[in-house]
Amino acid sequence: MPVHLSSLLLLLAAAVLTVVLCRSVKLPAMLGYLLVGMLIGPHALGLIASSDEATHLAEFGVVFLMFTLGLEFSLAKLNAMRRLVFGLGAAQVVATAMLAGGAAVLGGYDWKIGLALGGALAMSSTAMVSKLLSERNELNAPHGQNAIGILLFQDLAVVPLLIMLPVLGKPGEELLLALGLAAIKIVCVLVLLLNVGQRLMRPWFNLVAKQHSSELFMLNMLLVTLGIAWLTELAGLSLALGAFLAGMLIAETEYRYQVEDDIRPFRDLLLGLFFVTVGMNLNFGTLASQWWLVLLMLAFLLPGKILLIAGIARGLGHAPGASWRTGFALGQGGEFAFVLLALAMSAGLMPPELAQVTVASVVLSMLATPFVLQHSDKLVLRLAASEWMSMAANLHQIAVRTMQSQGHVVICGYGRSGQSLARLLAHEEIPFFALDLDPEKVREAAAAGESVVFGDAAKREVLMAAGLMRARALIVTYADTHSALRILELVQQLRPELPVIVRTYDDSDIDRLRAAGAVEVVAEIMEGSLMLASHTLMMLGVPLNRVLKRIRAVREDRYQMFRGFFRGTVEDLEEGERPMPRLHTVLLVAGASAIGRALGTLDLVGLHVEVKSLRRKSQAAVTPDAELVLSEGDVLVLLGEPENLAAAEMLLLQGH
Repeated sequence: MPVHLSSLLLLLAAAVLTVVLCRSVKLPAMLGYLLVGMLIGPHALGLIASSDEATHLAEFGVVFLMFTLGLEFSLAKLNAMRRLVFGLGAAQVVATAMLAGGAAVLGGYDWKIGLALGGALAMSSTAMVSKLLSERNELNAPHGQNAIGILLFQDLAVVPLLIMLPVLGKPGEELLLALGLAAIKIVCVLVLLLNVGQRLMRPWFNLVAKQHSSELFMLNMLLVTLGIAWLTELAGLSLALGAFLAGMLIAETEYRYQVEDDIRPFRDLLLGLFFVTVGMNLNFGTLASQWWLVLLMLAFLLPGKILLIAGIARGLGHAPGASWRTGFALGQGGEFAFVLLALAMSAGLMPPELAQVTVASVVLSMLATPFVLQHSDKLVLRLAASEWMSMAANLHQIAVRTMQSQGHVVICGYGRSGQSLARLLAHEEIPFFALDLDPEKVREAAAAGESVVFGDAAKREVLMAAGLMRARALIVTYADTHSALRILELVQQLRPELPVIVRTYDDSDIDRLRAAGAVEVVAEIMEGSLMLASHTLMMLGVPLNRVLKRIRAVREDRYQMFRGFFRGTVEDLEEGERPMPRLHTVLLVAGASAIGRALGTLDLVGLHVEVKSLRRKSQAAVTPDAELVLSEGDVLVLLGEPENLAAAEMLLLQGH
């Protein structure tokens, strides 16, 4: 039965409300879509009956998910992390799949069902894990690199599973032939697409891009994605596999990021619909009767998978703390489990009851993951004795470095902004101490003699070791509102009178950060626009004192700290002070005295005027040398005091 407009409106309203709720409690949107499907589906409130049309449309969500995965799949990154990917990643996928599959066989299921179940449970949530680790600034930490390596191999493992699952449902005598035929097909398709496709993709996209039409570019991208997916389906393979290959081909061109931005709305919308349909298919009656199996599978996913991954990482030589943290990050099921389960059900391979139990377990494990990671630090300290020693050694190093510091500035983050601030403080002979979570950056900066150590500024012990109680100020130099709020909360608990300045990307979080205790919040976009405006006004000949006055007025309105500063312009000069220099533009009109003369022959230096740049017709501005011969239409940008600029303009135009 087709989806009626009333049902569609109900679906959209429920999705919007639930996703807003999930966002407000820092949960992924996919969980909101799953909950919507579970609540309004035919097995719960029954507000929307199951629909073939909705299911078919949702299949395109999987296509775009696989296409995005192909876009993000980097052979260079795979090669750089090959030891983690093909060592730790391969061991995790194989061990998890074998354990889950073996348990299914022992439970009386066929080995084919065990293979499908094992493949589904071996997957973790790439979207959730990468987002949570990024928010915690742990992507560059050892366990973050371990997690990314394992996720890369999981992405690779999806491809053979997409090929195998559709043919596993065939009878035993046809199975071997079907698997062999599928292998031959995938080899032929890969050779055809990766050899011929790579040669055609770049020139074809170049041709389309030269038309300068965003609509045509979008149509071409959809044509390529769905076209290659259709070709793989014709070859007896899946649409999802073709979409993955299409993404890989486009990832090798320079249009990768443009395509990724263009396809995101389609992908998110259709993928959301896919998760809604997954939730709609959950039968609560079946789950109620099989609750013990749901709990058993959930126990395998969370404590079981965590222990398995931590044990494998430890066995491969990784530190105990990093091994446990890797396990905590990847203990959940993932979005590709839904894809593989749906494929297994459509092939008649997976019993609907078992599929629903598995989906419910995966959903519950994903719901638990943010809370598991939130408490992972405390759990690791209990489980890994060496982690106490490592943390104590790190805190001791920080404390020793700051022991003699008094009235210093604590800099949280030693990126470009942090390093620029540190250099300015050093010039003013103001002591500082920096914390950063990039070990390579810390190693190089410390080797150069700079006052920076490895440490997470969002942890109470690290801030205390950095001399928070003796500091003059604390500056958060990276634009991460979530981390900044954690730091502000700690500062308010430990030393509420300490001034804290926070950097943010735009104005959206200023009120939250100020309410949390920030003395001032510096927005990148705001400062960038002010500098852009000031340079534009000066290039257009607006006097420097007027430009500074305008910028000062905006800053005074925006920044409480800057009120009363930026004085010293012409209108409020102190006695004996000279006027400030400004930029001024002079156009050499027809008949101007300077036309045909070399710039060096004009006595502008004697007038205390500097030529900052010269623009000629449509060419970019350049810094002219003394030998440059001036022409009609040239625009000179001069720097000097007002009286001297007036004299220079008369010299250029009238010759005296």
